[in-house]
Amino acid sequence: MLVADPVGLGVVQSLARPGGNITGFSSYDAPIMGKWLQLLKQIAPGVTRVAVIFGAETGSSYAPLSNRAMEAAAPSLGMTVTRAPVHDDAEIEQAIAALAREPGGGLLCLPENFAVTHRGAIIGAAARHGLPLMGGIEVFPKDGALMSYWYDTVDQFAQAAYYIDRILKGASAADLPVQQPTKYSLIINLKTAKALGLSVPPSMLDLADEVIE
Repeated sequence: MLVADPVGLGVVQSLARPGGNITGFSSYDAPIMGKWLQLLKQIAPGVTRVAVIFGAETGSSYAPLSNRAMEAAAPSLGMTVTRAPVHDDAEIEQAIAALAREPGGGLLCLPENFAVTHRGAIIGAAARHGLPLMGGIEVFPKDGALMSYWYDTVDQFAQAAYYIDRILKGASAADLPVQQPTKYSLIINLKTAKALGLSVPPSMLDLADEVIE
């Protein structure tokens, strides 16, 4: 099982001791939300206002969690964070255009189904309005967003296979801790950075797992 917040949703009693007959993997890690803001600030230091864009219906599980974490991290970075729930491409354009009316705007896109499906509209609108966009997962910078920072899904699938093997050999799911991501990947689209007039610090390029030119 892979869910955003298994404890908060009442699926398990705790990450360490899930109880019942269930275990799995959490795709939510609060510190990563603050890390998104930090990375965005490093590449685009002029960003002071960040809109978090997500599907008004499909992003309901991630949005409250991510916004709490980002709102806690934002003040120390000189940022404010607002939610931008949208339903379709027209609302995507409206939300991004509204953000661009004043200087210092930046975008974060949550890693949920609507955002992935509509990433073309989100990336296109961000480019037209000259806003740096950080997508939650790797498909975003590969399609033109500025960057992404997310857990390594291949690594998590390998861990899942290990858990399946243990359960098939008699281990109790209730005794297997719910695992959180441990390996992350930073992808930077250097072509997009140049188009936005941004200079990526060499230290960030050194840390990147992939640089798109």
